[in-house]
Amino acid sequence: MINTIIFDLDGTLLPQDQDQFIKAYFRLLASFLAPLGYPPEQLIKAIWAGTSKMIQNDGKKTNEQVFWEEFISIFGLKSLADQHQFELFYQTKFNEARAFCGFNPRVPQLIKQLKQDGYQLILATNPVFPLIATEARIRWAGLDPNDFSYITTYENSHYSKPNLLYYEEIINHLRLNPNTCLMVGNDVEEDMVSAKLGIKTFLLTDCLINKTAVDINNIPHGDFSVLEDYIAQVKKQKIIL
Repeated sequence: MINTIIFDLDGTLLPQDQDQFIKAYFRLLASFLAPLGYPPEQLIKAIWAGTSKMIQNDGKKTNEQVFWEEFISIFGLKSLADQHQFELFYQTKFNEARAFCGFNPRVPQLIKQLKQDGYQLILATNPVFPLIATEARIRWAGLDPNDFSYITTYENSHYSKPNLLYYEEIINHLRLNPNTCLMVGNDVEEDMVSAKLGIKTFLLTDCLINKTAVDINNIPHGDFSVLEDYIAQVKKQKIIL
């Protein structure tokens, strides 16, 4: 019996073309920080380098710690003093990136209904953003951060997708039974890997990411309408997961 539903954010609850969004995000961040002495090209390379460190994180430090260690190694202690400028960016200019995301009005309807039905809802977005940026993207999807009992961010996570330890950290932290959890995501590699822990999975195909062309026929999948039907069947316990 499923009692916990774990959702990815980007491309799942928040429709988007990932490449377009990242380009817009970098462009906005570069224009915001350039006056502070961060050359755009070098800044973008530093962000990618820090992101790579988070993806490779071995769990000894939080993603936030490994990101800033890498970033400071490139720009020096000056960048440490400018951390508040990054926070200001996410409070202001970052919201312009919303224009590069879609909106599905059925998403808030589904989340509201699942909460009313008593499901525990978790947001398992790849934790390479700070909480303030993640909460902004949640609102872009028409949701409230309080809709979720737990949200992964770079502050509270020691691993990243597709590392299976990322999902183990969620399970252990919240003391969940994997067999009572359903993971909904749009990335075959990053989201469906959770099935290795016994978590049930559904692959949302509206913004499908399948970089290695994996055969998805053996994975429950479909567009948002299919997802709604699938969850309806889960509620009735008429489907074998």
